[in-house]
Amino acid sequence: MAASSHTATDLDIVNVTKRFGSHAAVDDVTFSVAPGEFFSILGPSGCGKTTLMRMIAGFEHPTSGDIRIRSKSMIGVPANRRPVNMVFQSLALFPMMSVGENVAYGLTCRGVSRAEAEERAGRMLERVGLKGFGERRVTALSGGQRQRVAIARCLVLEPTLVLLDEPLGALDLKLREHMKIELKQLQGTFNTTFAYITHDQSEALVMSDRIAVMNQGRFEQVGSPRELYHSPATPFVASFVGETNRWQGQAASASNGAVAVRLSSGAVVQGQGSGAAQALAFVRPEAVALAQDQSSLANLPNRFEGRVSAVLFDGAASSLLIDTAGFAEPVRAVLPQAGPLAGIEVGAPIHVGWTADAMKVFAA
Repeated sequence: MAASSHTATDLDIVNVTKRFGSHAAVDDVTFSVAPGEFFSILGPSGCGKTTLMRMIAGFEHPTSGDIRIRSKSMIGVPANRRPVNMVFQSLALFPMMSVGENVAYGLTCRGVSRAEAEERAGRMLERVGLKGFGERRVTALSGGQRQRVAIARCLVLEPTLVLLDEPLGALDLKLREHMKIELKQLQGTFNTTFAYITHDQSEALVMSDRIAVMNQGRFEQVGSPRELYHSPATPFVASFVGETNRWQGQAASASNGAVAVRLSSGAVVQGQGSGAAQALAFVRPEAVALAQDQSSLANLPNRFEGRVSAVLFDGAASSLLIDTAGFAEPVRAVLPQAGPLAGIEVGAPIHVGWTADAMKVFAA
């Protein structure tokens, strides 16, 4: 994340609420975004993230609270007077215009001369890797090239803040994976503050400096991708961010942050977290150790014997589903791509285990 001398924050959302009738689409949300930061709002459909983004852009007005850009309140400031630009999922490029005309459009609307607008648009296209594309029609571009044109059209106006509303959602999987890296690199090159909304956890984890996980109009947790993944603050964050095993049970004992949980299906597991009577336990698949004999897992407090029920081959991300006594659902574990277990088949016996630190326990 880049530093800046002009202000401590580029965006401040202060106790913002947006109601539609009796429904609070955004409910008392507060956060700040630093200059040069890539800040993502991650959540399921209907959680309020698009409504929040539209309020920042000026397309919706908060019921209460304040929105400040570089310490200046935006309440009452129309969308076209705010120092922000927005990239929509549809990109909203003008098909009747050339690439250069699309990028220069905002400049000409602001009264910049045609010659200067064309010159600045050309420089911007070169910076986003589209030198020489100015005369092309946008309809002749690939999906990734159109994405870069949309970004260039925003950045040429030198906004304080770029808002991105699920801009990769319409791309195929291969191009989306490529554009995640390219978009992050572009943001770093320009050192512009990005506020990004998505329901795709992979997009948020790969690109963001910080992520806010949103649910039912509120932020459940704000933190770095690593913090959210390894130290979730709520059961929703533990479930929503990344793949996980999830079990329900009752706390059998608790001491100094360590808790034993008797699962509803019978097994007793040890983890870290809440000692509440009704508990939810989570452990990441990659935290599950695998062995062909139990003695290899003797140092782990959680050790169980099972049988492989499915091998889910997906290249580097392949995994096993393991039927294990005392668990209502198969235990999911990452499958090593080399070593003695690489060729394991359905029906094979196997031992699984994990540390107490790897299991997060919350009150249900």
